[in-house]
Amino acid sequence: MPAADQGIKKSKDRYSLIPRTLSFITHGADILLLKGGPHKKIWANKYNGVGGHVEAHEDVATSAKREIAEETGLTIPDVALCGIVNITTGENQGIIMFVYRAEATTRTTVASEEGALSWIPIAEIDNYPLVEDLKIIIPKALEPTRPQRPFSAIYTYDAQDQLVITFGSA
Repeated sequence: MPAADQGIKKSKDRYSLIPRTLSFITHGADILLLKGGPHKKIWANKYNGVGGHVEAHEDVATSAKREIAEETGLTIPDVALCGIVNITTGENQGIIMFVYRAEATTRTTVASEEGALSWIPIAEIDNYPLVEDLKIIIPKALEPTRPQRPFSAIYTYDAQDQLVITFGSA
């Protein structure tokens, strides 16, 4: 089917999604998290996984590997899709986030402008200032059977603009 037949022009008023990736890299019993720099517009001084926008020329797994390399200096040959999250923004456009996990073969990282990297014991992540969804998403992503059955979720916001996470039944 030609690109013109994909129906995009007819869909200009429909809900659309911006694709992003979020990856959790482990090494043994530790997870690599990125503490957002104080200059960050969102999640400044909070820990998050690594990731970012999917570029027009790449598939989501390639995007995850690229973001990992850019933000950590690690070359990860294999990433496993663990979940897909639809993030509603209250606008006509939302975000679709592809959640990956990977095992690093080394703990040697390279700093980036995004923030400071830290290897944190997985058992201690609740003691760190995390981006608000991570206490729920990290355990889901790291479940041993997760790559065989990726989770699905939707993030919405209540009347007080508080995050509400709902998981699909699959």
